[in-house]
Amino acid sequence: MGEDREAGTGVRTGTAVRERRRDRPAPQGRRSDPWKFTFMALLVVSLLCAVAWLLLGSRLLVVREVSVTGTDRVSDQAVIDAVAVPTGTPLIRVDLDRSEGRAESLELVESATVTRGWPATLRVEVVERRPVLAVQVGDEYRLVDGDGVRIEDSPTRPGTHPLVQVTGELEGNDGVRAAADIVEGAPGALIAQIQLVDAADPDAVVLHLVDGATVEWGSAEAAADKGEILRVLLREHPPGAETVYDVSNPDLAIVR
Repeated sequence: MGEDREAGTGVRTGTAVRERRRDRPAPQGRRSDPWKFTFMALLVVSLLCAVAWLLLGSRLLVVREVSVTGTDRVSDQAVIDAVAVPTGTPLIRVDLDRSEGRAESLELVESATVTRGWPATLRVEVVERRPVLAVQVGDEYRLVDGDGVRIEDSPTRPGTHPLVQVTGELEGNDGVRAAADIVEGAPGALIAQIQLVDAADPDAVVLHLVDGATVEWGSAEAAADKGEILRVLLREHPPGAETVYDVSNPDLAIVR
């Protein structure tokens, strides 16, 4: 009997312990320290303010020099004046697209790329217009690029730039554009033989060679293919004063 009472007491005691454990509140995780959170927030804000001040308000990252490359006919100072970014302007505030547009407003500048050169340089890379064709104007010759923009004048006919004949204004002329595409895509040996590019009709361009032969070129499309075909035809069929090479259809070239 005593043993039974002791066993019963042990069971009740164990049950009571388990019940007390269930009633005991579960341990909670460590509470976050509000001061620590506030400190971290202030630190982040301070860093952002420091970066903003460094980029926008300090004298460290400002334009101290404008570096210009790629110029020949255009002076560096002309490009700097056109870009018009004052010394001391924060580099981050420079409008790169607007600066490029200002540089490209110069007549002899074909394109410009403006970049930031940290910590204190604004870089302007210029691509100048280059002469491709010559146009006879009175007793002189005007050298123009593919857009018909006047590059320079020459008192004598330049041997490296074929003459072009078009109708209407030169600048923005479709005939000038077609003639330039043909010349730029043709082999160098062929360019030396071109006396005149008749581009009055941009879709029916005719080349007059120095020996009197004529090339019916057609449009400026497939200029490289037509140039290679013409090179072969000139080798296999030497030109004469009345020879006509028709490469307007590069798949069906004709010599007559």
